[in-house]
Amino acid sequence: MSPTPEQMRALFEPRGVVVAGASTHPGKFGFVTLHNLLAAGYEGRVGATNLEGANVLGIQTVPDVAELDDGPWDLLFVCTPRPTVPGLLRAAAAKGVTAAFLTTAGYGESGDAGRADEAELVELCDELGILLAGPNGQGVVSTAVGLCAQIVAPYPPAGSIGVASQSGNFVSSFMNWSCATGVGISRAVSAGNAAAVGVGDYLRFYADDPQTSVALAYVEGIADGPRFHADLAAAAAKKPVVLMKGGATAGGARAAASHTGSLATDDRTFDGLCRQVGAVRASSVEDAFEAAASFATQPLPRGNRVMVLTTAGGWGVVTADAITRHPDLELAPLADDLAAALDELLPPRWSRNNPVDLAGGETRDTIPQVLELVANHPDVDAVIHLGVGIQANQARLMRDGRFYPDHGLERIVDFHERQDARYARAAHDVSVATGKPVLVATELAVAFPDNAGPAAVREGGRLCYPSADRAVAALGHLWRRSRYLQRRGLA
Repeated sequence: MSPTPEQMRALFEPRGVVVAGASTHPGKFGFVTLHNLLAAGYEGRVGATNLEGANVLGIQTVPDVAELDDGPWDLLFVCTPRPTVPGLLRAAAAKGVTAAFLTTAGYGESGDAGRADEAELVELCDELGILLAGPNGQGVVSTAVGLCAQIVAPYPPAGSIGVASQSGNFVSSFMNWSCATGVGISRAVSAGNAAAVGVGDYLRFYADDPQTSVALAYVEGIADGPRFHADLAAAAAKKPVVLMKGGATAGGARAAASHTGSLATDDRTFDGLCRQVGAVRASSVEDAFEAAASFATQPLPRGNRVMVLTTAGGWGVVTADAITRHPDLELAPLADDLAAALDELLPPRWSRNNPVDLAGGETRDTIPQVLELVANHPDVDAVIHLGVGIQANQARLMRDGRFYPDHGLERIVDFHERQDARYARAAHDVSVATGKPVLVATELAVAFPDNAGPAAVREGGRLCYPSADRAVAALGHLWRRSRYLQRRGLA
């Protein structure tokens, strides 16, 4: 049975959460879950069970769910052994619970006996009217309501990326990238064994979820191909969907079977499915997150012609190579009228080509002016901006050196940092004004993330790409999505 909207609301926006198996031991899942729930600032009702009725983190637990008050209680989070689960579910249903997340393992991933128990669990939840998330899952996050019901860290910043994964580890991976880049998450859920609710169900929910603008998923195998196809197609018709797939090789398929009891599908078939429905298939964790972050923060390009703006020639050359090698992007020719306009701003030694190499000739206002000229030109569909943060990086070395703040260093350090922050803001503002993607790329995003340039990109809510190659890959995903929508009359 497919989950109802009311059941999904109970999972992602519960009015009250019950942690079954709250422990006084800080190394146990029951303690960690209750801690994370409270530490993240969840403002709904919080209840918990503990066999001794101990006080855990200020929550007075009860020995049995039946002893809780009348709530409202929407979500049961289970951290207890397998034999206790059916009784917990029955008692929770009597208290009005309509969604349950099970961290409990030993079901379908453990062999025939576990699969039989899992089937009985699904039947019981159907009978009780409870959405079953898991079992063998990591948890659920919903930043819109401060919900962090999971057995591990982190808790990401709020945003609009909805994550669903057959592997809890990849939920953590995507949320770690969210924390690192500042591009936030709306919802995140580990499907675990997906006994009753699979990744496709979560994708359908995200497609209609006002908190979510793009879905990001990891899958290992698909038990019901036609159903997943329908779910994916329905979701991708409404919002971008980015998929990363494990089990693409024989070795990976064997690992997937032992991990979640999942049977991997034929890799070429899966690839074709993604192309058919307009979903993005990513090649790595970084590629997947950066594609999703780009959809969440950048406008879609109306064409594939890319202009590169750089403050150093070599970076522009390798970026031009990456664009030229890309099967779907084109290095935009430099139009005569644009070249003439740039002549008025740049020294005679500038490149007079795409990439637009400023040749070290920029003054206080040059970069914002060039960005505006380039992005506004009708022959340019997207811009990749290289070199943000260079002067602020020199300012860092000056600030940390033994001569600061004397010798006029304080003034120049402040100037360089203000300028690099200004350049980053200019890229954001020009993109918003023109409705065209402007991607800022620099390794300083990783090497010195507090650099004024990358920091200002993050403060503007966008991703600062750690390399030009990765910016080009992300832009390719944006263009393929745009082209898909245009061909089907959906743009």
